[in-house]
Amino acid sequence: MIQPGPTTGSKIIDLVSQLTPDFSLPEGVSVMHPYKNKKVKEIAASFYQRFYSDNNPRILIFAINPGRLGAGITGVPFTDPVRLKEICGIENELPSRKELSGGFIYEMIAAYGGVKAFYGKFMLTSLCPLGFVKKGKNMNYYDSRELQEASTPFILDSGLKHKEIMQNPEVCLCLGEGKNYKFFTRLNKKHRLFSHILPLPHPRYIMQYKRKKKADYINLYLRKLEESKK
Repeated sequence: MIQPGPTTGSKIIDLVSQLTPDFSLPEGVSVMHPYKNKKVKEIAASFYQRFYSDNNPRILIFAINPGRLGAGITGVPFTDPVRLKEICGIENELPSRKELSGGFIYEMIAAYGGVKAFYGKFMLTSLCPLGFVKKGKNMNYYDSRELQEASTPFILDSGLKHKEIMQNPEVCLCLGEGKNYKFFTRLNKKHRLFSHILPLPHPRYIMQYKRKKKADYINLYLRKLEESKK
C-alpha cells in the first residue's frame, strides 16, 4: 500500500537528484551523474516508487561508487537495463547490456527471497553516490589520494542523509573488504555514523576471481544480511 506524504522512495529520488559534487577533480577525471539525465531519473524514480513506496526503516549496504554499466545507466545500484526490466519489472529502452557485479547481486537477491523481500529490508547505495570516469574507464573515489580527500566531505554528507532517510540504522554493510572498508572505517571512527560496519567481499572481486565459489559467497552474504538485522 502506497503511504500518504513523502515515502522513502521519494526521499531517495530527491536526495540523488540534488547531489552536487562541489569539490575539485584531479586532471582528466570527470563526474558521472546519471540523475542529471531526465530519462535515467524517471527510470530510477519508477524503481524506488515500486520498491520503496513506504516509510519503513531499512539497513544500508554501501558499495564504492556507481559504475558505467550499472547505476551509471539506470540510476539503480548494481542494476543494469536487462535485470531492471526482467527481474525488477521496470520497462526501459536502454541498451540491453548486463553488468558483471549485478549478476552476483541478483543471484544473491533471488536466494534471499526475491526483489520485494530484499528491497523491503535493505537499501543498496554507494559511499560515494556519484561515479568517476578517467580515459573512458570507471574510477573509484580512492584510486587517487587527491580525489579521495576532495570528495570526503561530500561522501560524509551523503552517508548522513542516507542514514536519516533509512531512519538511522545502527548497523550497515560495506561491499569491499579492502580500500572501501578501510576508508569507511576511518570515516566512521571519526564521525560515529554507525555502531558497527559489516564488511563483505565486493561482487566484482567474486565474479572475476572466485566465480567457482560463487555459491559459498552467496551464503556468506545471506548470513551477513541476517546478522545485520539482529
